[in-house]
Amino acid sequence: MIRRMVTNPIPQFPAGFLWGVSTSAHQIEGAAGEREPSVWDAFTAEPGRVKDGSTAAVACDSYHRYREDVALLAGLGVDAYRFSISWPRVNSPGGLDYYDRLVDELCGAGVRPVPTLFHWDLPASLDWLERDTASRFAEYVSVVAERLGDRVTKWITLNEPAEHTLLGHALGAHAPGRRLMFGALPVAHHQLLAHGLAVRALRAAGAADIGIANSHGPTWPASRSPEDVDAAEFYDVLLNRLFSDPLLLGHYPEGIGALLPGDVEADLKVIAEPVDWYGINYYAPVKVGAPQGTEIEFGGLTLPAGLPFSVREIEGHPVTDFGWPVVPEALTELLTGFRERYGDRLPPIVITENGCSYEGVDDQERIAYLDGHIRALHRAVEAGVDVRGYFVWSLLDNFEWAEGYAQRFGLVHVDFEDGALARTPKVSYAWLRDALRARR
Repeated sequence: MIRRMVTNPIPQFPAGFLWGVSTSAHQIEGAAGEREPSVWDAFTAEPGRVKDGSTAAVACDSYHRYREDVALLAGLGVDAYRFSISWPRVNSPGGLDYYDRLVDELCGAGVRPVPTLFHWDLPASLDWLERDTASRFAEYVSVVAERLGDRVTKWITLNEPAEHTLLGHALGAHAPGRRLMFGALPVAHHQLLAHGLAVRALRAAGAADIGIANSHGPTWPASRSPEDVDAAEFYDVLLNRLFSDPLLLGHYPEGIGALLPGDVEADLKVIAEPVDWYGINYYAPVKVGAPQGTEIEFGGLTLPAGLPFSVREIEGHPVTDFGWPVVPEALTELLTGFRERYGDRLPPIVITENGCSYEGVDDQERIAYLDGHIRALHRAVEAGVDVRGYFVWSLLDNFEWAEGYAQRFGLVHVDFEDGALARTPKVSYAWLRDALRARR
């Protein structure tokens, strides 16, 4: 018999707090032949791009098995399901029909649909280096909102524009595989512009609960030396404030705007369109010091030697199978820091992703991880941070981008060796189910 870790009940959060789980279209849907190509199809077709040589052509086959996955959601007892809508699928015949069926199935199961409108799977015919892609995105958003807006009442525009810029366009580790380094900054700006245009399009369609899912984590200087502090500040601007300041303050960090294309001041008025809540994807803090003149292995990436900072190991904490440090208290630090920095400009926060990669169905480490982070989140609420929801990443083991199928983030195990793609709820699934029942 599989044991289940016994823990104290999770803390009580304010009434109306939203509990959910997250996925993304490219990582779980499969059915690649039933939609137009994305940049990820082209990327994974190139030898050596994905560590295990796999693709997401089939993935979890949720496109055909969505009813089974919705039943898992209902059994888990979550309030909401954050999934993403594939822009390439919407561009294809019958694509919106699939999301129609999925949303109906979710509503019928009493699970609130929370779609993300862009989660990295850009149509292969488009390019974020081109400003026009932002306008095209707004057109696509209008089409989706018109079709689903009668049942979808909570929307997310973009997922992690920071990672899509850094990994896909600066370092070449993700699709579309460009290595532009700081030449990738226009990609960040055009994604943020697309967000603002999407907010306007959703408002025009009558939407009233709109947010974005940005990735953030505390940046810790490697020491108190001026060189390390300056390097950490630069990293924090590049990976955190570059994507939060324009949205919440209406301006870029000092010196960044001059590096961006177009009429930046005019664009910022669009980018800073008010949102109803601000989504944060949190996984771990990062320790940063002065450059060391050598390549650095970090989180499955090789960072080039020429960067004006270096990423250092965080010692004294357990790590996930991905090698990411497990530091729940850094989530409290992050959220209280956001409140201090943005004050009244900060809308309510939703944790749109938090999770970990561990092998096995008896995943006690994942239980400890989730329990610790939920408690850290509660401490932030007690400190006065307005947090309205928490979404676990992820419902299913899935195609983990350039890692292929090696990293397993799911509450549900998927047997990728079995052509039937059998789903097996893990012990963490049962733990979360029981915790959610208890809090009711």
